[in-house]
Amino acid sequence: MRLIRKQGPHLNALDLTLYEVANAIGVKQGDADEAIRVNRLLLRCCRDRVLRADVELVDSVLQIAAEHRLTAYDAAYVAIARRHGLTLISADIRDLVSKQLAVTPDAADYP
Repeated sequence: MRLIRKQGPHLNALDLTLYEVANAIGVKQGDADEAIRVNRLLLRCCRDRVLRADVELVDSVLQIAAEHRLTAYDAAYVAIARRHGLTLISADIRDLVSKQLAVTPDAADYP
């Protein structure tokens, strides 16, 4: 939440992110209230920068997933970042950062 608060005006999110937060915090950690708080904060900070999936994005997702041996979920973040010329920031070292598809939060160049 600290990253969201600090960089909020500069963040973009894929609509899938809301489900990821719900699953990671609400389901896996068993804290639905915290998941709701994080998602509401994310929506307030991103406002009109919550990016939606469409047919062309799914086509890109499938190509990226096959090329880099990623899940469709991970490939979706890569595809949306590429489409909009954004830097993907992730803590997923194994699947995204190590393949140079994303940078860690500490390595990101924030405006």
